[in-house]
Amino acid sequence: MRIQTVLVLGLALVAAGCASTSKVMLGAARPAIAPEQVMVYFSPPPGRYDEIAILETSSGGLTYGEQNKMDEVIGKLRTAAAGLGANGVLFEGTATGYGGSNVGVGIGGGRFGGSSHVGGGIGVSITPTPKHARGIAIHVYDPPAPGSQPRQPVD
Repeated sequence: MRIQTVLVLGLALVAAGCASTSKVMLGAARPAIAPEQVMVYFSPPPGRYDEIAILETSSGGLTYGEQNKMDEVIGKLRTAAAGLGANGVLFEGTATGYGGSNVGVGIGGGRFGGSSHVGGGIGVSITPTPKHARGIAIHVYDPPAPGSQPRQPVD
C-alpha cells in the first residue's frame, strides 16, 4: 500500500511539471520545424506574416526563480509553435498564477479509554507560484536574420 501511495504522488508531481501548452487554431498549420528555428517577437515583425494559433502555457509546479520560469514558458511557446510549423511567436505577455508559500497550524485533542491526548502540528508549503504566458504562433514570410533583432526585456 505504501509503495502505491508513493508511486501515485510521484506521478502527480511529474504530471504537474509537464503541463501542456493549449492552442486555438487561427489558420492552417505547416510542416513542423525545429524549436531553435522559432524566433520570439515582442512587437509585430516587419513585413507580412500569417497567424497560425493562439498559444497559452505555464511553468511547471517545481520551477523556482523568475528567470527560470520565464525561460521555461518561452521554451514551451517555441516548441508548440515549431510543432505547428510557425517560424515565430508573437509574445503577448505573462501573468503570475495562484499558489505560493503558506503555513498552516493545527491543534487537536481527544479522549480514549480514560486518557486524554492533545496534539498539534504545523504544515508548510513552499510550492512556487507558476508563471503563465501567452503568444501567437506566426509564420513570417521574410524573417530577419538571427541576431539582427535587439533583445527586448521581459517583465
